[in-house]
Amino acid sequence: MSEVTREQAQQRAAQIQAFHDELSLLERQQVLNLSEGQRQQLAQHHQQLLQRFAEQLDIDTNLHSQQLSLGMRIASLFGALTLACALFFLFYRFWGVFSTPLQVAVLIGTSVASLALTLGISRVDRSGYYSKLAALLCFTAFVLNLSLLGQMFNITPSDKALLPWGALALLLAYHCRLRLLLVAAIVCGTAFVAARVGAWAGIYWLSLGERPENFFPAAALLLAIPSLLSQQRWHGFAATYRISGLLCLYLPLLVLGYWGDGSYLTWHAAAIEYGYQIAAFVLSALGVAAGIRWQLTEVRNTSLVFLLLYLYTKFFDWWWELLPKYLFFLLLGLVSLLLIVVFSRWRRVSQGGQS
Repeated sequence: MSEVTREQAQQRAAQIQAFHDELSLLERQQVLNLSEGQRQQLAQHHQQLLQRFAEQLDIDTNLHSQQLSLGMRIASLFGALTLACALFFLFYRFWGVFSTPLQVAVLIGTSVASLALTLGISRVDRSGYYSKLAALLCFTAFVLNLSLLGQMFNITPSDKALLPWGALALLLAYHCRLRLLLVAAIVCGTAFVAARVGAWAGIYWLSLGERPENFFPAAALLLAIPSLLSQQRWHGFAATYRISGLLCLYLPLLVLGYWGDGSYLTWHAAAIEYGYQIAAFVLSALGVAAGIRWQLTEVRNTSLVFLLLYLYTKFFDWWWELLPKYLFFLLLGLVSLLLIVVFSRWRRVSQGGQS
């Protein structure tokens, strides 16, 4: 039991419910009939298992509790945002009254206290809702406090602030199993890597978006993390890394495919755009194939969305001005039907049917 995470236990509970639904259907169709002893033994085993999961990991054992849990997650996120806003306006309401040493003490003390509160709550909170709320509040307070310290001592804004922000978000994300903070850590880390790459090329760090190629190193790093470091203990973390990495790859490709002047390459802008458009089609198609090959749903779906986006943007470039609007949209509809036929045949082949 100690090796089972809350997400795994919740998945097991869903499997048990699906098993009982299928068993009831098979019995009604007279395909399978269990003896009364087998039925009682099976029901007792599942009941004991779900009871242990509920007591030790606080999972949802029925649809009603799942709906309530969704409401609790929404309330937890909303509560974290509102408490962070309250903290922000509280600081600014009484900030001028405090002396500089007291301001520094308040900022440091608030960050330390919120971190200690998060760690303390996580020890006793089985559901994770309160610890996640505290973690979001802790991260928000840290970002706010570090920004205020920089303003107080007139420190020039720097991309180096992204490192402690991202580090704290990453630690809290893994400690509290909170994907929202993992996304915050990824955003901070991606922005820092892109800013560093731009700075090495002589670009001011706040202008990192002027060169979309700055995000390619971050994309490679994010895609490599799930392969280099196992994420099995943290539900959804590997998928979050992969989706973030693909976004850092596909979005710059989309931009550079229509903005060759934003590239570091010294070729003609049109040649750069054609090159990146071809690269976008090839890489997104490889992403779809890789997602199917290794059963990575998030890779397959993300790559497929961008592959279709690249395809339809090219249709717009080629035929929007040439064709009447009704013919243009009719063409898009026919292409969509063709894609459905292709994917249907591909699906049947993957299931072992006749092509």
